[in-house]
Amino acid sequence: MLGLMQNQPLLISSLIEFADRHHREGEIVSRRVEGDVHRYTYKDLAVRSRQVANALDGLNIGFSDRIATLAWNGYRHLELYFGVSGSGRVLHTLNPRLHPDQIAWIVNHAEDTVLCFDMSFLPIVKAIHSRCTTVKHFVAMCDEDSLPADSGIPGLMSYEALIATQSSKYSWPTFDENFASSMCYTSGTTGNPKAALYSHRSTVLHAMAGALPDALNMSARDCVLPVVPMFHVNAWGLPYSAAMTGAKLVFPGPAMDGKSIFDLIESERVTFAAGVPTVWQMMLGHMQANGQRFSTLKRTVIGGSACPPAMITAFNDVYGVEVLHAWGMTEMSPLGTVCTLKNKHLTMSEDEKMNVRLKQGRGIFGVDMKIVDDQGNELPWDGVAYGDLLVKGPWVISEYFKGEGGSPLVDGWFPTGDVAKIDAEGYMQITDRSKDVIKSGGEWISSIDVENIAMAHPAVAMAACIGMKHPKWDERPIIAVVKKPGAEVSRDELLKFYDGKTAKFQIPDDVVFVDAIPLGGTGKMQKTKLRETLKDYKLPQT
Repeated sequence: MLGLMQNQPLLISSLIEFADRHHREGEIVSRRVEGDVHRYTYKDLAVRSRQVANALDGLNIGFSDRIATLAWNGYRHLELYFGVSGSGRVLHTLNPRLHPDQIAWIVNHAEDTVLCFDMSFLPIVKAIHSRCTTVKHFVAMCDEDSLPADSGIPGLMSYEALIATQSSKYSWPTFDENFASSMCYTSGTTGNPKAALYSHRSTVLHAMAGALPDALNMSARDCVLPVVPMFHVNAWGLPYSAAMTGAKLVFPGPAMDGKSIFDLIESERVTFAAGVPTVWQMMLGHMQANGQRFSTLKRTVIGGSACPPAMITAFNDVYGVEVLHAWGMTEMSPLGTVCTLKNKHLTMSEDEKMNVRLKQGRGIFGVDMKIVDDQGNELPWDGVAYGDLLVKGPWVISEYFKGEGGSPLVDGWFPTGDVAKIDAEGYMQITDRSKDVIKSGGEWISSIDVENIAMAHPAVAMAACIGMKHPKWDERPIIAVVKKPGAEVSRDELLKFYDGKTAKFQIPDDVVFVDAIPLGGTGKMQKTKLRETLKDYKLPQT
């Protein structure tokens, strides 16, 4: 017997319709590529999203056609989020930090029909447009009078001119919620990148779960700053959750330095911000140098890579900001776990709470996980055993776009490539990436643990641990370090800093001081490139 309930598909258009009807005066603030600050409301967003949909109809863009964006976090990008997906097309966010050759390859692989871009990225588009064989329309996200006279891009259109003539009336189509809504390519650390293809159903469920109190806890009382780019897994779903809850949205645009982010937090009275550790490191460095403090920020979610304990301590103890450690990946839309405390933790000491906060957290409803050994046997949740982490759920991919690489699933579970342990209360902790685990003399060494100790030193701005070949021990760890401006620390001082903080065999054999550690398009450390840089390095003779 079936339940006697209304059957309405979970569509992205329902989010913007809800926002327009129930919190239309909610504010959306964007620092623009043009340099000024733009303000409007969810009502305005809904109007312009409908104009975007009408414009795509006018260009004869078909259902499920891919529309690419090369853009910062801002209101125009947000309009495309809803106007493209809501009308049945597929939003394809491109990462501008990739090499132009790789961007061109991705555009062609996705078979994008339209490419919308911020003027910051005009040089990229000029370099690749002739190679983008499937793109029929190039749209610059600017006013018509800002179009360059000599772009060399045939038929280049202004976004504002394109939508200005369109009706603000549009009936969002109804279709199967399992149709594709958006796509995002993995960073492609080895070989060509592969695309995760999200559905309307998966996106709406992910947005709903992400807003839950024990996840990101978003509400109409929040002012939210997604520092995480909209071109990286849909800004972790925050734009969708914001439309669902009515939270004020603040977009940073291209100004991603520590000072700009801090100033925006203060001027817009941001209560909640989200980004990767490297961004927060820059902001904390700026604040410490200038003796500044937050007046409204209450919590921040940090994901993309493990958050150093020193950063959690700085936010919590020095600035009174709760850190939500989170974990996920492109293939998971991306949220998998968020580290929020349970009732039993509230009476614990600060040190005990820190031991919990250092973990990546517990699964949010919709995500199940397990750890397995090399033979695929499930391991216990005892906080000690560690193995390969596998996940499943309604916003976890079943395969990649175009079936690249065949089915990645193992008995219905997606292998994340992470090594983790899970305690009896369900808190998961990443110990390493499978390919970053260092095996020395038969013992496993977590590069994350080695990095976290180095990051706790007051002179260290960034640290990356990698394994180096050793004739006796197979591999031994070294730590590559970027010093804070004006700070000094010697090799021997830093190695001595490890004393008593970890097992002797886990202490790195050497410290290599570098000007910079290579970062990928999402702010993660690129250890493959670091290894290439240090390919001629030789371990010290002991």
